Amino acid sequence: MELTSSVKPTRRRYLTLLMIFITVVICYVDRANLAVASAHIQKEFGISKAEMGYIFSAFAWLYTLCQIPGGWFLDRVGSRLTYFIAIFGWSIATLLQGFASGLLSLIGLRAITGIFEAPAFPTNNRLVTSWFPEQERASAVGFYTSGQFVGLAFLTPLLIWIQELMSWHWVFILTGGIGIIWSFIWIKCYRAPRDSKAINQAEMEYIRAGGAMVDGDAPAEKKTRTKLSRADWKLVFHRKLVGVYLGQFAVASTLWFFLTWFPNYLTQEKHIAALTAGFMTTVPFLAAFFGVILSGIVADKLVKRGYSLGFARKTPIICGLLISTCIMGANYTDDPIWIMVLMALAFFGNGFASITWSLVSSLAPMRLIGLVGGMFNFIGGLGGITVPLVVGYLAQDYGFAPALTYISVVTLLGALSYILLVGDVKRVG
Repeated sequence: MELTSSVKPTRRRYLTLLMIFITVVICYVDRANLAVASAHIQKEFGISKAEMGYIFSAFAWLYTLCQIPGGWFLDRVGSRLTYFIAIFGWSIATLLQGFASGLLSLIGLRAITGIFEAPAFPTNNRLVTSWFPEQERASAVGFYTSGQFVGLAFLTPLLIWIQELMSWHWVFILTGGIGIIWSFIWIKCYRAPRDSKAINQAEMEYIRAGGAMVDGDAPAEKKTRTKLSRADWKLVFHRKLVGVYLGQFAVASTLWFFLTWFPNYLTQEKHIAALTAGFMTTVPFLAAFFGVILSGIVADKLVKRGYSLGFARKTPIICGLLISTCIMGANYTDDPIWIMVLMALAFFGNGFASITWSLVSSLAPMRLIGLVGGMFNFIGGLGGITVPLVVGYLAQDYGFAPALTYISVVTLLGALSYILLVGDVKRVG
């Protein structure tokens, strides 16, 4: 791609990507810290497992319900202010969990955490769409998405160490405090492409020529703000976008199985010792981490080699979802090694399919990208709500074998939605 200027482009977009990555790590650590502290919380407050389930689910319900309002808010005020409010809000709620007095206060604070985290991934999508040309966007999405697995695989042991050294209260106080500090770093350092003094004209021309929405990552001008019409909502539910939404439901369903039931599956269904199960839970997250990094690299290399954008983006997603169906293979073995291999392969596939946000940025109407991102994450959030419930009921009455079959069927349907509904990748509207 030729530039109109001979000046070497700056690389300001990579600093923005690093900031998104750090935010995603903080976001997911603040989701996982409750799982780390749950046993101590139950013991201190006399909370039953059923009541603990209500605390866990409080985040997912409010997080999901606030996706569309969060996307609408993002479209109105832009990424810089949205992320400051979101990070600051969920970090305050996280910190206060360290001072919780019992069941109701924990439910309320987890719900508030979910509300403020709702705009996070729609904002990430808008940022990458604004800063990265099409040929680099999948790698960018893969890089920041890997932050969720970094937070879960590498930082969870650190939280356990903090808890044992101090107390469970400090797990929330420290993670919340770090988030509060980061929110002020964000508002101080981040600017939209057209407002950034660190980007030169050559980089601006390069990312603009590659399809970056360089003028879109800012608050909507008051005079340009219009109410959503029926035509707008039809675009939000365009066939291509519905296919992407269903694919995200499948990706999220596999993710939430590993976030919630996987440890119980190992110890209760396969009767694996707790220490061994602890090691085995780390391996799939590492596999997913490498999967999501690899998927972005593969997608962008396919674009550079002349394949269509649709083929390059959809291939890793479809292949990843199909690979995830191998989770059902664990129904046919009790060997811990084979179980770990199959689970790691399934979660690698989940990571490999996790560049779905790159399709949102390529398909959504530019003026509705926040709302579409909110709807996309809303449908994904439904996976976070349904999987813990469906797997729980199936496992209670029939064991985990039907539950793994359910996950496998959902991922297969997700792959078919990309094949049959999405079709050619081109912006709708």
